[in-house]
Amino acid sequence: MHDKDYYKSIGFRCGLEIHQRLSTKHKLFCECSTDSSGDRVIGSVERRQRAVVGELGAMDRSTSFESSRNRSFVYNIFKRSSCLVDVDEEPPHHVNMRAVEAALRFASAFNAKIPDEIEPMRKEVVDGSDPSAFQRSMMVAYDGTLEIGKRGIPITSIFLEEESSGIVSTKDDTVTYNIDRIGIPLIEIDTDPSISSPQEAKEAALKIGLLLRLTGKKEGDTAVSEVQRGIGTIRQDVNVSIAGGTRVEIKGLQEIDSVDLFIENEIERQLRLIDIKKRLIERHAQVDGKSIDLTEILKHHDGKIVRDALSKGGIVLGARLKGFSGFLGMEINPDRRLGSEVSDYAKMAGVRGIIHSDEDLGKYELSEDTVVRIRQALGANSDDAFILIAADRQSCSKAMAHAIDRARMAMAEVPPETRAVADAKKGNTRFMRPLPGGSRMYPETDSEPIEITSQFYEAVKKGTVYMQERIKKLEKELNNPQIAEQMASSTKLMLYEYITGRVKGVNLVVAATLLEKVRELERSGISAELDRDTFVNIFKRYSEGEITKAAIGEIIKYSPRSASDVERIVKSNELERISGAKLKDMVARARKNGADAMREIMSKYRLNVDGEELKGLIGDKK
Repeated sequence: MHDKDYYKSIGFRCGLEIHQRLSTKHKLFCECSTDSSGDRVIGSVERRQRAVVGELGAMDRSTSFESSRNRSFVYNIFKRSSCLVDVDEEPPHHVNMRAVEAALRFASAFNAKIPDEIEPMRKEVVDGSDPSAFQRSMMVAYDGTLEIGKRGIPITSIFLEEESSGIVSTKDDTVTYNIDRIGIPLIEIDTDPSISSPQEAKEAALKIGLLLRLTGKKEGDTAVSEVQRGIGTIRQDVNVSIAGGTRVEIKGLQEIDSVDLFIENEIERQLRLIDIKKRLIERHAQVDGKSIDLTEILKHHDGKIVRDALSKGGIVLGARLKGFSGFLGMEINPDRRLGSEVSDYAKMAGVRGIIHSDEDLGKYELSEDTVVRIRQALGANSDDAFILIAADRQSCSKAMAHAIDRARMAMAEVPPETRAVADAKKGNTRFMRPLPGGSRMYPETDSEPIEITSQFYEAVKKGTVYMQERIKKLEKELNNPQIAEQMASSTKLMLYEYITGRVKGVNLVVAATLLEKVRELERSGISAELDRDTFVNIFKRYSEGEITKAAIGEIIKYSPRSASDVERIVKSNELERISGAKLKDMVARARKNGADAMREIMSKYRLNVDGEELKGLIGDKK
C-alpha cells in the first residue's frame, strides 16, 4: 500500500470498464427470455471463426491472434432462451427499447451527454464467445462524471451491448458454450485513465456498482431495479499502465474487494518486467528464433510430459535463449515467473506449457547427462537458457513460435495484453490475448439507427429514481446512517422496499433482520430464500403484536412456504407473543416467588416476550 505521490512518481494510469447485465424480460435484439431457469438444450451447432478487417480497413491484432488458434466451437441451443438470431441464422429484430431506456437512465445519473442517434455497431469477437464472431454494441452516452468525494472522474462512454455466451468446457481444440445468456442486455460504463491509485479504483468501482443498483424506474412510490443481481451479473475490467510499461487490461474481475490487489500486482509485474528488460539488454541477450528437433535425444525419456507426447507420435522442440540464464525463473508476481509468461503464450497453441532450464529439471526426470546433450544440440552455454515443448508436430511448432515471440518481447517491451484471472486469492493474472485496438469495430448493417429526441430523454429522466434520492429516503426511514448505508449496498434492498411498502412502522426491524439475521442463517447453511409475500406476512404479524422481534428469525429458520405455513410454524413451535395481562401475571408470580422476574421470564420465554415491554412492567411494579 502506497500513497498517491508514489503512484504519480511511477507514471501510474488506470481506468475502469464496468459491465452490468440489465434485468429486462427479453434479450436486446430478439424476444427470447432472459430467464433460462428450467430451460433445456434442444440441439447444438459447431463452427470455426476467423478474423476480418474492421471499419478502418485493418485487421485487429487480438482477433488475428485468436483466429490463428484454429479452434472449433460448439454452441448448445436452448428451447426458450435462444433462437436463430443468437446463432446468426436470422437478422436481429427490433432493439429492446426497455433496455435503451434503462441505459439512458444510467447515463442521466452520470450527467452524460446523449447523441441524437444511437448507431448499432459490430465488435469483432473471435474467441468463440459469440456464434456470429461479433458482438452488437452501441454507444448511448459520453462525457459524464463520477463523483468521488470532492473529485470528479470522467466517464468517457456508456455502451449498451449484448452479453456473451457462457463457457461449458474446453477439450483439446474444441470449446463448448451455452447460448442461453447470449444477447442479454449489458451496460458498459467506461472511465478515463485518470484514477490516481488502486484504492481509488476500488472506490470508483464500488460507487459505480452502487449507482447502477440504486438508480431505478419509478413505479408508484417505489423504484424498480434495472439490473440483475448475483454472481456473474457484474464484472470489472481494469486498464493499468506505468511509465516504461504499457496498457494492460485485466478482464472479468468478479469481486470488487480484490480490485486494488490485482492492480497492485500488475504494477509490480510491470516493474519487474521493466527491470528484466534492462538487465537482459545489459547482458546482450538475444533470441534468434530458431528451434531444434530434440525428439531423437529424448526418445527414451521417462518424464510424463515428453512420454505422453511421443507415445502419440508427437515431437520435442527446443530453443536457445542466449543470455537468459536465471531470468526465466525470476519472480514477477507471487508464484508467477517470466517463464510462466512465456508458457502462457505457448499454451495458446493447445500445449500443456513449456519446460525451461531455470526450473528444477529433476521433476521432469531430466538427468544431468540429458541436459548436457540438450545444451550441446542447441549450442547453449552456461549463460544461456533453453525451453522445451512436447506435443504433436503442428501444435508444437505453433507453440514454440509463440514462446519465442514472448521471450523476444522480454528484451523489447512490456507487451500490451488482455489478461485473465489466474489466482483470485493471490491477485495473479495470466496472458489471454494481445490487447485489442480500434480495428475490430464496423457498422451493423441489419439494424437501424435509434433516434433519441430531447422529449424522449426528458421522459426517461422524469421516470427515474436516482441513487441520492434512495439513500436519503433510507436515512430518513431508518434514522440510522450506518444501517442505511449497509441497506443501500445490500442485495436485499429490493426485498426491504417490497416489505416496508406493505407493512408500515417496521423499517428498522426489517433492515436489521435482512442484514443480520438472514445473513447469519445463510452462513450457517440455512436457506432464507422465502417468497416475498411470506416475508410480508411475518412482519405483518410482528407489527400487529402477534409475535416478538426475537421470533422472526426463528420463523424464517423453518423456511415457511406461504402465509398459512407461517401460522402453522408459529402455533406448532409455540411462538405466539405473551403480552398484556398474561405477562403481568407472570411478573407477579415471579415476584411472589422471590425471583428476578426479568431473568426468570426471559430465560424461559425469550422468543415470546418483548424485552422492552417486560422492562416497563417491572419498572411499574417498583
